[in-house]
Amino acid sequence: MSVSSLVRHEIAHLAHAELFTADLGGSLWFFQTLLGMRETGRRGDSVYLRCYEDPYHHSLKLTAADQPGLGMLGWRTTSRDAFDRRAVALDEAGLGTGPTDGDLGVGPTFGFTSPDGHPMELVWDVEKYRASESLRSPILTRPSKRPLQGIPPRRLDHVNLMASDVTEQKTLFEQTLGFGTRETVVDGPTEMGAWMSVNALGHELAIMKDATGSRGRLHHLAFWYGIPQHNTDFAEICRDYGVRIEAGPDVHGVTQGAFLYVFEPGGNRIELFGNTGILQFEPDYETRVWDLKEFATGAGLAIGGTTMPPEFMIYGTPPTAEQAGMVTGRTAGART
Repeated sequence: MSVSSLVRHEIAHLAHAELFTADLGGSLWFFQTLLGMRETGRRGDSVYLRCYEDPYHHSLKLTAADQPGLGMLGWRTTSRDAFDRRAVALDEAGLGTGPTDGDLGVGPTFGFTSPDGHPMELVWDVEKYRASESLRSPILTRPSKRPLQGIPPRRLDHVNLMASDVTEQKTLFEQTLGFGTRETVVDGPTEMGAWMSVNALGHELAIMKDATGSRGRLHHLAFWYGIPQHNTDFAEICRDYGVRIEAGPDVHGVTQGAFLYVFEPGGNRIELFGNTGILQFEPDYETRVWDLKEFATGAGLAIGGTTMPPEFMIYGTPPTAEQAGMVTGRTAGART
């Protein structure tokens, strides 16, 4: 029996993410006005936001910083006992950074890092979102009413991390946290990418090789529409209001997800995910392996034929010295 099968179902899903932003006002304009996310709290230089179907106090924390990048990823466990077991496993792997007191809407956590240094935490105790009377939806499975501005996504969907060594990262998430690897991309003996999940989603975590050799960078954070038309609608808003579109709308072959990539004003790449992608229910699923040439030139990146720009494979946050300014000045447009 593999290690990953022993720890399967101990991580439930991606619960929240923190983004550092070099333009907090611009980032708030993007997420609140254009994406319709609602503010749920403020503390210091941070603002907490949620999509209308996110189940908890917040799914996104924006924090003012000198550079864009990843502040934290929060993975919710399936139980208190699972929380304790995974914390021990992370400590034994040499990745644990210890317990914390939590945050707004989040109880005590256990901090850890990926082998590359991406900051993360386990969480079990969370504040479930309870809508006020004015925001309560008559749809009982919806935590709050759909916002009336922008093109609002339903929930936080997934994260894509850049790594100096994809295999090292992938192995950690498989063996220590029980992730299943759905698809990989290889260039000879070298893994260039991996798409991983702890549930039926095609992926909640992707890992891409960082061509710059940097460590601990973010490629993108994604939010879920569930309707491909909304990607087209949001692309129109981006054109109207000066937000830079990097690629899409189109559909990936890997994960079969409908994508639109844009840069929010703080400098981070954001993906709008227009469908569920492929769902996986097989308990004995076998990882699909793409050859890099097939992936890059065939249906792997874009079924519809979109040509991904060169920066797609190399730009991450925080940007390298050579990449500084690559998107600066082209993300924040005319705001109203």
